[in-house]
Amino acid sequence: MAIKYNLEKFGIKQAVKWISKNPDKNLIKLMDWVDKFAHGEFVGQRQAVRAAIEDENNAYHPLVNRIVCDMDNGVLTKFFTNFFLNANLIGWDRQEHYRDTYDCNVPWAILLDPTSACNLHCTGCWAAEYGNRLNLTFDDIDDIIKQGKEMGVFMYIYTGGEPLVRKKDIIKLCEKHDDCIFLCFTNGTLIDEEFANDMLRVQNFIPAISLEGFEEATDGRRGKGVYKKVISAMDLLKSKKLPFGISCCYTKANFESITSEAYYDMMFNRGALFVWYFHYMPVGNDASAELLPTPEQRVEMYRRVRDYRSRKPIFCMDFQNDAEYVGGCIAGGRRYLHINANGDVDPCVFIHYSNANIHEMSLLDALQTPLFKAYHEGQPFNDNMLRPCPMLENPEKLQEMVAKSGAKSTDLQSPESAEHLCSKCTHYAKDWAPVAEKMWEGSSNEKRYKARQEMLEAEKVRRREAEAEEKNNQEKA
Repeated sequence: MAIKYNLEKFGIKQAVKWISKNPDKNLIKLMDWVDKFAHGEFVGQRQAVRAAIEDENNAYHPLVNRIVCDMDNGVLTKFFTNFFLNANLIGWDRQEHYRDTYDCNVPWAILLDPTSACNLHCTGCWAAEYGNRLNLTFDDIDDIIKQGKEMGVFMYIYTGGEPLVRKKDIIKLCEKHDDCIFLCFTNGTLIDEEFANDMLRVQNFIPAISLEGFEEATDGRRGKGVYKKVISAMDLLKSKKLPFGISCCYTKANFESITSEAYYDMMFNRGALFVWYFHYMPVGNDASAELLPTPEQRVEMYRRVRDYRSRKPIFCMDFQNDAEYVGGCIAGGRRYLHINANGDVDPCVFIHYSNANIHEMSLLDALQTPLFKAYHEGQPFNDNMLRPCPMLENPEKLQEMVAKSGAKSTDLQSPESAEHLCSKCTHYAKDWAPVAEKMWEGSSNEKRYKARQEMLEAEKVRRREAEAEEKNNQEKA
């Protein structure tokens, strides 16, 4: 396995060298290489990447060229090695082995909070519910990553608090685990020249900078002068050929500005490679349900994102409306889980209930605790991929899982019951359901989703048959 890994890693390095010389020709060669080793799970993503490479009229074709031509060569090489080879090809096989062996979810990515502390005091931030005194030590995070890699997890995403309060430890972890990709949700205000140079040196750290819209909206929630600091950080990263993206939470109040074409163009022009949109979740005893988007706004969000994808060269994910591409809810370890700064292992960054703490049990044991098993057995929580969440669109299901599993609130400042949390979503879920049904049932999206699920199931059967045959041949030998 080590020899095979080194050969494949060498192949990626050579491919990246070739790409910079002739992107149009050699990117296709790289995709041929990826297809050779990839699995059925990623066929849709690979087809989309290939289309962006081969079709000059594809909206993402300029984005591909920007990545290849405007990103630091060492960072590009590390990204291809750690993301394509480790996180997706090598990692996936290990994850599938653990899924089959232990009959539980095994994540593709782990979100974790290095600290609950933050240098800002943003209005309505759910992270503030934890307080500001909790920290995972360097050794805690190091151990989580070691355990994760054993199971094939090479993607780690820092949340918080503000993760860059711990920037020195974060860089040391990047150095120690240089086979992993590290992403980070950050307010961006702590990104300075020294840290950008550290990013350039370690080559495996990518920030997703949170913005609320333009200056008035951002400063209104995060504090005066924050927008200008963030823009300065983006300009610095772009000047050093470092990759970064944007993270946006859309609410009833900021929906229009945060999804406008002018805002979208600003993100691209500043150098962002991706934007992740998150639907507002009313997490925390004091969180307001009044900020939940209306059904009309969510429909418009669905429309705008798909329109922009067809003509804007920046990769966009809308995590509430794009469930069809990942088969529904990805929490509970199905594709990701969350570990807070106290070590509690939550099924989701927005759902703060757990039976497990990383200080008391292994990561694998945590995935087999009652709440995580309930996620494993219950997913997808709805056959309509526009209603994926067990809290937001199916609030009765989260309450049932928490009650049956005996999970406790992991909010140490102001514990919130599942009943209280879900009561804030009941009206939203009721209003959204008929709209979602009308959009989903009989649509081309539903048909595409079903066809993809059938393909994935066939791929799983084929893989298991191949493994059984290989084991049988080994026993005969």
